[in-house]
Amino acid sequence: MITKPALFIILIIFGFNGYAQDVTKDEAAKLQLESEKLKGISPDSVKNWKFGGVISFNGQQISLTNWAAGGTNSISFGGIVSAFARYKKGKTTWDNSVDLGYGVIKQGSNKNWWKTDDKIQITSKYGRQAFKKWYYTALGDFKTQFSNGYNYPNDSSYISRFMAPGYVVLALGLDYKPNNNFSFFIAPVTGKFTYVNDDSLARFGAYGVQKQITDGTGNITQHYLTHREELGAYLKIQYQTKVMDNITFQTTLELFSNYLHHPENIDVNWSTLTTFKVNKFISATLTTQLIYDDDIKLLRSSGDKKGTMGPDIQFKQVLGVGLNYKF
Repeated sequence: MITKPALFIILIIFGFNGYAQDVTKDEAAKLQLESEKLKGISPDSVKNWKFGGVISFNGQQISLTNWAAGGTNSISFGGIVSAFARYKKGKTTWDNSVDLGYGVIKQGSNKNWWKTDDKIQITSKYGRQAFKKWYYTALGDFKTQFSNGYNYPNDSSYISRFMAPGYVVLALGLDYKPNNNFSFFIAPVTGKFTYVNDDSLARFGAYGVQKQITDGTGNITQHYLTHREELGAYLKIQYQTKVMDNITFQTTLELFSNYLHHPENIDVNWSTLTTFKVNKFISATLTTQLIYDDDIKLLRSSGDKKGTMGPDIQFKQVLGVGLNYKF
């Protein structure tokens, strides 16, 4: 036997269903539009945005038992996130991107995980059309890392950490954008800021900041700084393409010249990302990064100056095969 409350609920459900069937497509569209307006969402503004990127996670495990050729057991994990959000309406463009990478490895009897990759880069670029494909553009770029870095196998004292170093670039210039796949940005007015928010690293002038200087008796004659400011010119070239149906490639080249200190010594940061798609969720990613910064002193590993401290080319390559999601 159906109770009165149950009968009341059934009548409401059938009444609502009957009303829903009577709503035309035009009325439904109007209702959706009103709903979006109430939420503060403009349908046109949503159409002006484009979003995309790739998320990849990979791992590797090696186990050896009585292996005559030698080797060691190891296990590693890594992942990257490369995403963008682009806005274009009329004469206005606004490009935003984030690139993250992190990887670790554990080898043999070593109890500690060693870092193999660590990257944070966030970029925002706002432009107003100047003429044809050229835009007056303001750019902001931020780079740092997630965790402490070590000069392995020595993992007792770190040589880098979050915001040590950290880099901020603020630039004003012109951006040539013939399409969404290519950008040529040149900025004659650029501020580059280096931060080393760690006293022990800054004291020794790591990453180009002012180091602490003492006289022969140990008195401090020059205090160390945790930041450095540079004024110069900046160039950034970005390009991406679909090489084949299952291969995509993107690259970014950044150049900076300091007007006030050896402008001929140009800082270089060149990175690439190649994605090889196997199927919807399985793919391989190959990332490379080449850095040259005259202000970063390294223990040189090759050439006539091997074993001495000074600027040198830094190169990193990361190849991973695993789960991948592209959107």
